[in-house]
Amino acid sequence: MLQHEQNGVFAPPGGQTRAALCAFPPPKAAEAATRIFPPVPGGPGRGERRSERHTRSGAPLSFRFLGERAKGSFPRRSLPSGLENVRPPCLWQPRGKDMEEASLPWPAERLDAPGISRRISVSEFSCHCCYDILINPTTLNCGHSFCRHCLALWWMSSKRNECPECREKWEGFPKVNILLRNAVEKLFPAAIEQRKDDILQNHEATQSLAAFQKYGSDQPIAAPSAGRVNPRGGGFFSGVLTALTCVAVVLLGYHWSSRESEDGLLVHKPVAKWTAEEVAHWLGQLGPWTSLYRERFLQERVNGRLLLTLTDEELRQAPYRVENGSHRKAIAMELERVKMLGVKPPQNLWEYKAVQPGRSLFLLYALKSSPRLTMLYLYLSDYSDTFLPFIHTVCPVSEAQELEDVIAKLHDHKDPVWKQWREFLVKFAFLPYQLLAEFAWDWLETHYWTSRFIIVNAMLLSVLELFSFWRLWSRRELKRIPYRMWSHFWKMSTQGFLMAIFWPVIPQFACNCLFYWALYFNPIINIDLVVKEVRRLETQVL
Repeated sequence: MLQHEQNGVFAPPGGQTRAALCAFPPPKAAEAATRIFPPVPGGPGRGERRSERHTRSGAPLSFRFLGERAKGSFPRRSLPSGLENVRPPCLWQPRGKDMEEASLPWPAERLDAPGISRRISVSEFSCHCCYDILINPTTLNCGHSFCRHCLALWWMSSKRNECPECREKWEGFPKVNILLRNAVEKLFPAAIEQRKDDILQNHEATQSLAAFQKYGSDQPIAAPSAGRVNPRGGGFFSGVLTALTCVAVVLLGYHWSSRESEDGLLVHKPVAKWTAEEVAHWLGQLGPWTSLYRERFLQERVNGRLLLTLTDEELRQAPYRVENGSHRKAIAMELERVKMLGVKPPQNLWEYKAVQPGRSLFLLYALKSSPRLTMLYLYLSDYSDTFLPFIHTVCPVSEAQELEDVIAKLHDHKDPVWKQWREFLVKFAFLPYQLLAEFAWDWLETHYWTSRFIIVNAMLLSVLELFSFWRLWSRRELKRIPYRMWSHFWKMSTQGFLMAIFWPVIPQFACNCLFYWALYFNPIINIDLVVKEVRRLETQVL
């Protein structure tokens, strides 16, 4: 057999490499392979032990050893002549994992074959803090990426918003690099799952992550800097918010210009001073069924003084001819209430606001911030005048009562039955904002646009409350709910107490601005908050 030495390394000539290796008996084949692929300096290595093991078993050489030496230790330019495209002999058949590595191309083939890239190792996707594979990689402004829990641990220990590697400060709150995360999870799924389990068992890491996420949630919305103005004006969603704001401004202007001033409302004017037109207006507010009688009252020029003298018998006879018994009874009951109060009782939102401006502002903000606590307050402090009409409107006892006029429900002071309490308590516990939406739904005919704003706002507030519970569950903070409830109760009580103290000195114009802001502009703000919460789910660390 022809053999020759090149630079002190054994190599069979040219194309006889396979035949030369196959011609050796098993011990000689191992010795020849060792001369071609020298062991790692520093003592007997992993490859030599494998060679000895397979030599004792009769196999010429492990394909695993040859593959490792070929993949990592020999650049293409240093391979002996004639061995660039040579594979090991096939005297020993690999099985299992050896079969997978034996099928991998050699360095020369991997570099030359089109469309085949080198194998990607875990070390290329390692975090520069823990030097392990990236978990929920978070990319900072400087471009460096770290595991999110590593960044949280660094932030907890240093209390600095800067990169752990280059010390450059980051702006805003770092987000998970979704593209990099998906790539790492697809390339190394087993390693990712193992690391996630380890992190979940690490109490310090989970606590740091929860604190880091809370810090990001509490961050105020930073105004865009002058040097980074969006040339498209903020995108499609920003345009939608701008359009909704314009609609709210137009609606508010129309409301101010079309309705009567609060000083001229009938709720402030004694009945004896009503004109014939004001009597007809009062009659028309009782319901659409009064359209038959309004013209008769106008023709007879019935003013406030004459209205106070009318009896049930006179209403039945000419010229009024209210022959329907239920209609005549409704007019008589409302007339008795007017006589008792001396003024017209409030029958819509604007009249209620004119009579009780402070209470209406308090209820608007309290129902928005804490509906359960506010309903409990109404039950304890204003059961007859406010709570009973509310529960009869949102939880009618029967379908017949559900079809009743909304004004009739406001005057219903009967105690609720068990069926109403059961429905009310379930919604009170789980969907309190749905009760507000159902109440506004019954007022659609009276307040067309305002009721729709209230319904949309109630839906958005329900979604935001759901997101709040989701954050508590994902951060494993459900045991802190009692503490949060007590803090919320203390906060609402303090705000109500301060409002009661400073209400007499607050200008009426400021109160009106706060009222209309919460009524028409708060839904637009809540739309933006819901969209941000949905986007945050993309980077939420569970």
